[in-house]
Amino acid sequence: MAKMSPARTCPVAAFQKMISGKYKLRIVWDGPRRYGEIRSGLLRGASGSAEITPRVLSRELKALTMSGLIDRKDFGEVPPKVEYRLTRKGKSFVPVVAAIREWGERNLGEATALADAAE
Repeated sequence: MAKMSPARTCPVAAFQKMISGKYKLRIVWDGPRRYGEIRSGLLRGASGSAEITPRVLSRELKALTMSGLIDRKDFGEVPPKVEYRLTRKGKSFVPVVAAIREWGERNLGEATALADAAE
């Protein structure tokens, strides 16, 4: 008998796999943006840490698109204009991210605890 992968049998494991990665939750939380806006403003790390690299950002955006949380719209212009926006599935995910944030604010209240948890 073939074994089923944990992601297929457990919704929590599937969810964890879908959002795993350093930046995915922040991309979803921030909603629709153009690539350059995400790259330059939304995903800067904590003070003193490096900005996300283009390769990592592209990988995260592709994964979120494949999971159905965001949609990519290419305007077919030169210079390239691409916009990412939440799908219906992505919009339904925003309250989950908000709940995670609220839990973090309640239970990781100290600034140092938040910084340590983010690393």
